[in-house]
Amino acid sequence: MVSGPAIQFDHVHLISQEPHAAAAWYRDMLGGEIAASYQTRGAVQIRVTFGAVTILIRGQRPGEKPGAKNDLKKFDDYVSHDQWGTDHFGFSVAGDLRALRAALKAKGAEFLVEPYEFLPGHTIAYLKAPDGVTVELTEAE
Repeated sequence: MVSGPAIQFDHVHLISQEPHAAAAWYRDMLGGEIAASYQTRGAVQIRVTFGAVTILIRGQRPGEKPGAKNDLKKFDDYVSHDQWGTDHFGFSVAGDLRALRAALKAKGAEFLVEPYEFLPGHTIAYLKAPDGVTVELTEAE
């Protein structure tokens, strides 16, 4: 055990070409709540919450030139995808992941990897999110 201050997870921070549209995607597709929207350091920053988990989505700041992420379109792209930095982040699903998949597809969501049994009793899928972000959805029995 490490002595000193207690450390706990706080947020994931994303830079978006269209922060309002990205925040709406996380709200509409995954049920997040847009808790705040404000300007900081010359760019909009939007706080989307999922219970105790927060995703901060911000726009381009003056003078920044963010590079494009790889545009993954299918399973083969995903499994051969190597890059430094964040690969994906995940949400656990309470209930039937395959039923959630159907509901998300009906809303227009695109899956990079359809639900499959990763380990016995553990199903996962990968969802394509705005700005080249990949979201893992996981269901454990």
